[in-house]
Amino acid sequence: MPIKKSVEAVVAEPLALTDESMSTVGKVATTTAQAADDMARDAMDAEKPFLKAMKHTEKTMTKTAEEMVSFGQGNLEAFTKAGQIWAAGVQELSKQFAATAQAHVDQTVATFKALTTVKSFKEAVDLQSTLARSTVEKAVAETGKLTDASLKLAEQAWAPVTARVTLAVEKFGRPA
Repeated sequence: MPIKKSVEAVVAEPLALTDESMSTVGKVATTTAQAADDMARDAMDAEKPFLKAMKHTEKTMTKTAEEMVSFGQGNLEAFTKAGQIWAAGVQELSKQFAATAQAHVDQTVATFKALTTVKSFKEAVDLQSTLARSTVEKAVAETGKLTDASLKLAEQAWAPVTARVTLAVEKFGRPA
């Protein structure tokens, strides 16, 4: 077991370091520390473009999300406005229709009152013919008015939605 003894002898003896060997150890340590610092600095320098790109991406994503939320809110407002215009328009059309119907009822009542005072059959037929002709003429005229008003209402009600669609095509229809 001579190897065991020689290992024990080496472990038991303290190392004798000379000034030259100490200087060499110091130089190695300094060089190693400098290399480690250089590597850390290089790693940080290499990381800077990545961090810059990450910040840019984050800002872009945040801006895009904010724009989408804002655009969605605008869409909701446009549909709300369209609904309000539609409701007000339908209410106005209903008033016009009710006024037309009331006028027709009043004319019919007046004609039937007049029929109670007629002296001849010919006078009754003339009153009835006048009522029928007048009713048809007014119905045609009022139908035209209500149709025009309905079309105008549809245009007005869809105007806010149409504006949003146009904006969407302008904003999102172009290539990035």
